[in-house]
Amino acid sequence: MSPQMLPQTEMLRDEAEGLDLRPDPDILVRLLDAQKAALNGLDNCIEDLSSGAAILAETIRNNGRIYYVAAGSSGLMGLADGAELPGTYGLSPESIAICMAGGVPTSAEMPGHTEDDAETAKVATAKIKPGDSVIAISASGSTPYPVGFVQHARAAGARIICIANNKDALLFEHADCAIFLDTPPEMIAGSTRMGAATAQKVALNMMSTLMGIRLGHVHDGMMVNVIADNRKLRQRAEGIVQNITGASDRAASEALDQASGNLKQAVLLAAGATDLTQAKQLLDSAGGHLRPALAQI
Repeated sequence: MSPQMLPQTEMLRDEAEGLDLRPDPDILVRLLDAQKAALNGLDNCIEDLSSGAAILAETIRNNGRIYYVAAGSSGLMGLADGAELPGTYGLSPESIAICMAGGVPTSAEMPGHTEDDAETAKVATAKIKPGDSVIAISASGSTPYPVGFVQHARAAGARIICIANNKDALLFEHADCAIFLDTPPEMIAGSTRMGAATAQKVALNMMSTLMGIRLGHVHDGMMVNVIADNRKLRQRAEGIVQNITGASDRAASEALDQASGNLKQAVLLAAGATDLTQAKQLLDSAGGHLRPALAQI
């Protein structure tokens, strides 16, 4: 294929000429500059990320499931984002599915041929139902596994969010929300685990964080629906109760115990709710959002 016909993710980068002849610090500076330049690819997709976050929030509100679908490095970016959501925002683990070509790797072996397996992608869509949503990620935008997956998922009634680093991505033809990350060619041509994947990870983090905010799980930059299942997170939860209510260390700890670790309920108890029943009622009336629930006390 002539250079003019190559997709953007496969092109050679001008600054890479003679790269292997340069001193180590110079190489590293160029690699870092390329990573920074990749993030500029998010500048023009803020509205699309907002639309994607709205789809995700609606999915969770309606007890749907979010599917992260990709191969290779893009799959690892999806895994890194999706696997953290239950712990960070208190989502049910069943509400998140990671569908990666060849399966989630358990070692350093990640075969490349699995990304071409569209038939396995079809099988992976068997449980998709209307009300679910799919985040399909592909640097090239033409990887058979995510493309095949979204075709069948769309037919099953799922909402489709597609993220790709090539403008004319085949994936976008099946998208309800198309997110084009305009990243420049890689310093190592075609090594999309670098700049393209960096932009993908940031885009996913931004979109899922906005989803968490719209679900009411963030209050003044604090994760108020976190699952405090280790010592560090228990201390963070106690600190959040104190920051919001001004409660003492002891009162914050007692409120968390009384709420069985439910942070929003603990905040309301420490803020003056008469008992756990009232705290739950206040949250229910506020749609799970802490700020309007606090305003009722």
